[in-house]
Amino acid sequence: MTLKIHIDDSAPPYEQVRAQISEQARGGVLPVGYRLPTVRGLAESLGLAVNTVAKAYRALETDGVIETRGRNGTFVAAAGSAAEREASLAAQVYAERARRLGLAEEEALAAVRDALRAAYGEG
Repeated sequence: MTLKIHIDDSAPPYEQVRAQISEQARGGVLPVGYRLPTVRGLAESLGLAVNTVAKAYRALETDGVIETRGRNGTFVAAAGSAAEREASLAAQVYAERARRLGLAEEEALAAVRDALRAAYGEG
């Protein structure tokens, strides 16, 4: 794992750590199950405060990119698993609500397409 912190970057150091680990994990550079350095070890190697790296690790864990297994360490989680689970749950809730509202499947799908276009700036 290679991380570079740019002091002159507008992004704070913890965000740089979070973004780089996330990018490397999602891009396959860091495979699922890869053991990350300890918070203290990474902080020392990057010349950062322990709390800075801890904040990045907490954000990554919240995003489902990494998982902490107690004393066993911190590992790259299955790519996007937490995000995919959350999206699937939201989709199930939406589908049930659309059905209760009496929308036909195509009407429900059209509403989702419109919402996705708006969210992703494609329309």
